[in-house]
Amino acid sequence: MSAIETGINGVAAFELRAFGDDRGWLAEVFRQDAFDHAPAMAYVSVTRPGKARGPHEHLAQSDLFVFAGPGEFEVYLYDGRAASPTRSASWSGRFGESRRAGMIVPPGVIHAYRCVSPVDGWVVNLPNRLYAGVGKSGPVDEIRHENLPASPFYSAFDRAWFAGE
Repeated sequence: MSAIETGINGVAAFELRAFGDDRGWLAEVFRQDAFDHAPAMAYVSVTRPGKARGPHEHLAQSDLFVFAGPGEFEVYLYDGRAASPTRSASWSGRFGESRRAGMIVPPGVIHAYRCVSPVDGWVVNLPNRLYAGVGKSGPVDEIRHENLPASPFYSAFDRAWFAGE
């Protein structure tokens, strides 16, 4: 796993090293000895071409996203943490089948991605918190910036692009 620099404190982005043969390929997406991250669950999402997920942030949850294909994504980050040394920094990159990568996004970093391929894009997430807590009986740790007209995220990125306009 080779590091990808984002310029945002606490974000760990890395290229996935694929090992292939005539059967296909495999890539490690998480190693306990490589990152200080303890997944609590895992899920896969499919995003249609031209559609976006986010922007949103979490108060306590860190996400470990895996962009390994199929599909391609533009990924966007904005550091909204008041005490962060990289406060207000933004970053974007392209990941997916052509550049397989993983990314740990800490609490307070606003994140979004949009499928930019002509086919559905798949993303795996291994967050360190259970969605809605144990038994899905607690609150959801999510601040949805797509519903906030004055979100600082949109000072760095184009709102219309995320809306597919």
